[in-house]
Amino acid sequence: MNILILSAGTRNKIVQYFKKALTTSSGERIGRVIATDMSNIAPSVYEADKFYQVPQMAADGYIEVIFDICKKEEISAILSLIDPELSLLAVHREEFSDLGVMVIGSDYNLCEMSLDKMKMYEWLTEHGYKTPKSYTDKELFYIDVEAGLINYPVFVKPVRGSASVAINKVYDKETVELLFAHGDNLMVQEYMDGQEIGADVYIDLVSEEIVSIFTKKKIAMRAGETDKSVSFKDEKLFALIEKLVEETGYRGQIDIDIFEIGGEYYVSEVNPRFGGGYPHAYECGCDHMKLIVENLYGNANQKNIGDYEEGIFMMKYNEIMMKKL
Repeated sequence: MNILILSAGTRNKIVQYFKKALTTSSGERIGRVIATDMSNIAPSVYEADKFYQVPQMAADGYIEVIFDICKKEEISAILSLIDPELSLLAVHREEFSDLGVMVIGSDYNLCEMSLDKMKMYEWLTEHGYKTPKSYTDKELFYIDVEAGLINYPVFVKPVRGSASVAINKVYDKETVELLFAHGDNLMVQEYMDGQEIGADVYIDLVSEEIVSIFTKKKIAMRAGETDKSVSFKDEKLFALIEKLVEETGYRGQIDIDIFEIGGEYYVSEVNPRFGGGYPHAYECGCDHMKLIVENLYGNANQKNIGDYEEGIFMMKYNEIMMKKL
């Protein structure tokens, strides 16, 4: 059972956790972890059993390169750790299946909706979820400002952005105008002055039911990822997440960004992949790699939501890797 992780980047822990999931209690390996990245100095690839340097995802012939790796390495399952690649895997799901490879992820439409923040906003509002107000038409935004429905500061960000790239906190109309004049496909999003929360969720690929939820209050962020956080539980939040998943149809691993304001939960984004803060969940006992391996054997996992201790802090810190290439 060999697992291929695409765009592994700096996610060393994810690679380590999968290797551990493919190792029995007696130390026997039941499969290998293969990693790819467009850079040969992406540190996580050197944690894998084998590494392939591949072209940029948008390059012609990229998917054929991935197909070739799957054949050569007898891959059983494939996943990506970056948002834009999720749709690519989903659209080629049947071709991967013909190679005997399971795509760990949601379907194409859900991946696209998750990547497009306005589509996600529209779906959430149409289905009655509280979510930050969002606008692609800045004139409509100005009308709502005048009506007192939204106030500065706000965020101006790319509609299809990822990893918090090109996000600006804006305090006045002049800056909104400047950003829209020099950027394409931008949106204005309400600034949520509340507690930011992350949820790491696994939806079983066999039973198609949520089997694990881990929630954490975010304390500090860095480069769009959770840097410090503390575990907590709330049955009201668990119920909201279960309802969201049931209504959307996500499968596999997802990462949800949520805000808590005045006792109410606002769903901000859903990322259908492992989030940067997932190690907090794993180290608290929510081993989603093990759940994936069970699914690859054709076994459904038992539902076990909130099986972790509250009040456990995660604190990321820098590490280095030295290589002669």
